Amino acid sequence: MPTRTLVLGGTRSGKSRHAEDLLPADEPVRYVATARARADDPEWSARIDAHRARRPAAWSTLEGVDVAAVVRAGGGPLLVDDLATWLTGVLDDAGAWEAPSVPPAVGAAVDELVTAIERAPGRVVLVSAEVGLGVVPATRAGRLFRDELGALNAALAAVCDEVVLLVAGLPLRLK
Repeated sequence: MPTRTLVLGGTRSGKSRHAEDLLPADEPVRYVATARARADDPEWSARIDAHRARRPAAWSTLEGVDVAAVVRAGGGPLLVDDLATWLTGVLDDAGAWEAPSVPPAVGAAVDELVTAIERAPGRVVLVSAEVGLGVVPATRAGRLFRDELGALNAALAAVCDEVVLLVAGLPLRLK
């Protein structure tokens, strides 16, 4: 059984459901939810609520946490969903959207996470979006996000035992 699994996919590809199905529903799992709630966006809140509602009762949800620290701490199976929203928060916190170049804090956070995953003491399943298969974004922010997420996904794929790409709900094993 793989120790570290990266599940990639596009929007509504089934990546989160697939990742959840890799872990036992009747045993304790720590679920790190990286999406930041926004009181001014009811549609986003509904998406977060839908993800919360489908998690098994035996699982515990961690929100607003340092993902790398949770990985390093160990403590049983861990699912992180998803790294695209985690990276968005890192870019937000670093002021990357307006900066002329990517702030060093972004690279430091990515390196810290990748190192934690590489050294993870237990089972870790990661979910991330694959955004590099389509049109080149028209905005600098879109290109920044696409490029940084592509680099993050590649770095994680290099340290994971298994990498799966979900396309139209179908898992394709890449590694």
